[in-house]
Amino acid sequence: MADRNTPMMDAELVVVCVAGATLLEAGKMGAVNATGYAVPAADAAGLTVLGRIETHIDNRLGSDGAESVTLRRKRAFKFDNDGTNPVTSVQVGQTVYVVDAETVSSDGGTNSITAGKCVGLESDGGVWIEIA
Repeated sequence: MADRNTPMMDAELVVVCVAGATLLEAGKMGAVNATGYAVPAADAAGLTVLGRIETHIDNRLGSDGAESVTLRRKRAFKFDNDGTNPVTSVQVGQTVYVVDAETVSSDGGTNSITAGKCVGLESDGGVWIEIA
């Protein structure tokens, strides 16, 4: 047996190519689609939430990969709470789900897209979500 020099990187900020015909707005949840391109988080099949979008990127006229975006992970971010199926104190420490790129819910909706773990609630209705 021998030691191994295993390369590593910081995974808090990740750069991902943006899907074609896509607008990404800073501060909202970003996801990757089934082909690995960044899109706004939504309750849509095949998406995986990756982090918070760090910069406004307009690739609505571009093709897949014509632009790239930085997504921040491994932090807690405050998003809006769904009015229909709100996150409550029961969900603290539990998985919560994406409604849209700025709203989370206690219910998985149609596609059960995981936003992250709820780590707190605010009196203004905001929900703190840890995105790993």
